[in-house]
Amino acid sequence: MAHSESSTESRRNHLWGDLLVIALFGSVLLAALNVEQEWRAPLRVSAPIDLSPSVLPLYAIYSLARSWIAYGLSLVFTILIASWAFYDARARRLILPVLDVLQSIPVLGFLPGLVLALVRFFPHSNIGLESSCVIMILTGQVWNMAFSYYDSLQGVPAEYRNLARLYDFSPWQRFWRVELPFGTQSLVYNSMVSMAGGWFFLSITEAFQLGDQDFRLPGIGSYMNEAMARGDVSAQLYGVLAMGVVIVATDRLVWWPLVRWSRKFNLDDFAGASADGAPPGVMGLWLARSTLFRRVSLAWEQFAASLVRRRHSPHLGKVPIATTRPLLLKSLGNLLFVLILGLGGFTLFKLALLIFQLGAADWGEIALSTGGTTMRVFAALLLSVLWAVPCGVWLGLHPSLSRKLQPVIQFAASFPAPMVYPWILGLVIAVGGNLGWGAVPLIMLGTQWYILFNVASAASAIPNDIRSCAALMGLFGWRRWTRYLLPAIAPGLVTGCITAAGGAWNATIVSEYVRSGGRLTETTGLGAYISRATAAGNYPQLAAGVIVMALIVVLINRFVWKKIQMLANERCRFSG
Repeated sequence: MAHSESSTESRRNHLWGDLLVIALFGSVLLAALNVEQEWRAPLRVSAPIDLSPSVLPLYAIYSLARSWIAYGLSLVFTILIASWAFYDARARRLILPVLDVLQSIPVLGFLPGLVLALVRFFPHSNIGLESSCVIMILTGQVWNMAFSYYDSLQGVPAEYRNLARLYDFSPWQRFWRVELPFGTQSLVYNSMVSMAGGWFFLSITEAFQLGDQDFRLPGIGSYMNEAMARGDVSAQLYGVLAMGVVIVATDRLVWWPLVRWSRKFNLDDFAGASADGAPPGVMGLWLARSTLFRRVSLAWEQFAASLVRRRHSPHLGKVPIATTRPLLLKSLGNLLFVLILGLGGFTLFKLALLIFQLGAADWGEIALSTGGTTMRVFAALLLSVLWAVPCGVWLGLHPSLSRKLQPVIQFAASFPAPMVYPWILGLVIAVGGNLGWGAVPLIMLGTQWYILFNVASAASAIPNDIRSCAALMGLFGWRRWTRYLLPAIAPGLVTGCITAAGGAWNATIVSEYVRSGGRLTETTGLGAYISRATAAGNYPQLAAGVIVMALIVVLINRFVWKKIQMLANERCRFSG
């Protein structure tokens, strides 16, 4: 009798689990249909934005779809470009500097040309405008992910690569069984902060103004932009609430399960040492009870395993094919190399024609603006390091604490800070300050999370035997930091600082130029100069400001951060 009751209860649990999975898939399908309908709709360059709370669920779906499409493209780009740079020394000499330059270009540097080109290419539908928004979000996500994954490839232990060669792994097997597992933890943490970087400029990418042209798409970012422009406090609060719900739901349903899953790839000599002992959670239990979900998971595992087990047929071992494939790849690489150089040369030529229109007064203003922005960026970076390093180490070494605090941290990191800039600026002015120094905390809201997440990832990846050795040697207090923790997290910290510095320069375009309710507050700075040129549609000033900012970031990366990163990689890696 007891067994029968147990079986009945088990079937009931399986039924509810299956219903939950069906509901989730149905919701995703319904959301996808709504997004597809919006993309195919006739072009509306300046879509009307409704500020009633009832439209926020639909706007949230639109914004989420743009962000996740951008993330998917960012992930593919990251794996391909980082792997290419790691394995091809000649390509690496071009790819890494190009990534440096692209990372340093502010979002307003990409927007004008891209939006105008795509809108003209798709004149009868929203595809062009939607695609430009996705690409803009991608530019806020992808660089951090690419640099972190390339850094992970450099850190793969030599013995792992030797085993891959010993077992004659194909490139796909090496990627799937060695490189991706080793880089998973860092990739997950950096994906979280990259998504946050994409959200940061949401109000700009969904509501972009270039001179007298106004490009808007329905979404939470444009909703908040319109609410701030009208000075509608109630709508701003509704937007903040909707954004909070989206961020917390994404964290609980996506990021935290991925963080838990990634910990099984920890580089550790003790079995199970990386487990945090946390329960799987309500959603995990329901999914585990679903027969449908288990079947889908099993089918995916079998498919992935078949790809990994797949061997070359005997015919592929013949000399002609073995020599043709590298030649083909080399030819494709050469063609892409030439295309990048050609496109780069043409772009530089067009930019030169623009900036030659500026006079001495313009360059003097740019020099003065650059000095003010440089001081704010370094102040924001220093303050971010001072708090993010100890907090990141603390979270990385205590998974149970990380589990409890991650929703709060993810909410703070993912929330589009420019939405609340007017409120923070009002507080700064109320205590007698001004935007000159008040821009520093505004910049920090867009840069500190890169350091926190990279440090937390590096600390959580410290092998348990290293931690045990540090405890046995009696390393506590300052000696524990200088001899154990700082060297252990150094590669992640430097990577975080590089991406944080680029994010800080990019954040100045909204931190030094704040508009709310028809009121504009700005200070002397390169970010304000670029924003002002964009609003006026002054292309020569915009081009000059973007080039100067990109040049400064690249020079600092090349002559400061890269040298520090090389030193950290050589002396502070666990692998030889």
